Amino acid sequence: MLQQAPIGIFDSGIGGLTVARAIANLLPGESILYVGDTAHLPYGEKSPEAVQHYALRITTFLLNQSCKALVIACNTASALAYLQVARLVNGRIPVINVIDPIVAAVAADAALHKVGIIGTRATIRSHVYDQKLKQLRPDIETVSLATALLASMIEEGFYNNQVSRTIIENYLRYPDFMDIDALILACTHYPLIRAEVEQFFQHSVKVFDSTGPVAQQLAQQLAMRRQLAPPGDANHRFYVTDYTESFEKTTQLFFGRAVHLEPLPLWD
Repeated sequence: MLQQAPIGIFDSGIGGLTVARAIANLLPGESILYVGDTAHLPYGEKSPEAVQHYALRITTFLLNQSCKALVIACNTASALAYLQVARLVNGRIPVINVIDPIVAAVAADAALHKVGIIGTRATIRSHVYDQKLKQLRPDIETVSLATALLASMIEEGFYNNQVSRTIIENYLRYPDFMDIDALILACTHYPLIRAEVEQFFQHSVKVFDSTGPVAQQLAQQLAMRRQLAPPGDANHRFYVTDYTESFEKTTQLFFGRAVHLEPLPLWD
């Protein structure tokens, strides 16, 4: 029965659909149950206690849907609520965040010595990537920059065009980035601009985003537990805690194909 159970994924909004897309591509037999907490986005503007409260409420819902794994597809929730979520789950199913897999991938590359990090203000202020990288690789130097405009730019459909190139270039000209070996895209929106970032650096800088490492770690966890779904038709469901037509239109940018959103009244 666990092989047929869905994978629970949640985010503060719809950016986490880039992670869901990578999982669906790598594991096409797996069913996904996605929750975007659009009633409370952005999490980056909320207190740690509020983010933890939202994350635990959504986790309880996903556990009640008999999910066989849980993915926190949000950098802010991964930084502020992962420990609380893992404590609630209590080892019953794997819990994967979007920070640790990408940090492990960067740390494993011995050729990297200076790493740039871009993300929302909340993620950059948390210093979570810097701290976790230092724990694994004390020799790595990190430099971070809050790139506040990028997420809203992407949601408005501005990527792979002159507008996005101008904004991206203005950020990436940050002097401390001039001699980096790698750049971490520390936001689930940013995979959509990965090619533009690589082009800016003329492919001389390794660019990392969470989608591939998270999907790979999930596959490994399910394989270890012999819970990978057999080939067949996956049944995806996508919920938002505050439905609007604009959210539904934007989802195709992130998931790569049309998505039907269902309202989920989690909040009284």
